[in-house]
Amino acid sequence: MDLKDKIRVIEDFPIKGISFKDITTIISDCDAFRYTIDELCIELKNKGVKMIVAPESRGFIYAAPIAYALGVGFAPVRKKGKLPAETISITYDLEYGSGELEIHKDAFEKGTKIAIIDDLLATGGTILAVAELVEKLGGEVVSIAFPIELTGLKGREKLKKYDVFSLVQYEF
Repeated sequence: MDLKDKIRVIEDFPIKGISFKDITTIISDCDAFRYTIDELCIELKNKGVKMIVAPESRGFIYAAPIAYALGVGFAPVRKKGKLPAETISITYDLEYGSGELEIHKDAFEKGTKIAIIDDLLATGGTILAVAELVEKLGGEVVSIAFPIELTGLKGREKLKKYDVFSLVQYEF
């Protein structure tokens, strides 16, 4: 399946000059969604992954079924103040300002092999922050995977110390 045929591209959204890659057309198509989950699972199945970690909210869409298919746990990363138990946090830079992400302190045991999943790799800042959270808890990031990558934004360069995989690539 050519996944690009299933991704709706919306020009000038959310602002002029942005070419938005809309995943809702993947997840609303059972075959495309299944294909995406299956292909990401194939990439991860021999890496010893014991836990999937993903940032809210679109990362959750892919991470939960991947965790289920691989027979491993899922740990959510959320914006500050959204998780109910004791957390650790990280502050990271955004294009205009900063953000803060949190994960439960007991999300996984030290030494656990982690795959990080999100819907799209753009500049890489959010996923780098997620990887750093995982490492603060003593997890080992064995893979970072995405259905979509925007290569022109050079997010992979921020993640160069990690094994990064994407199913389809767009320049922007």
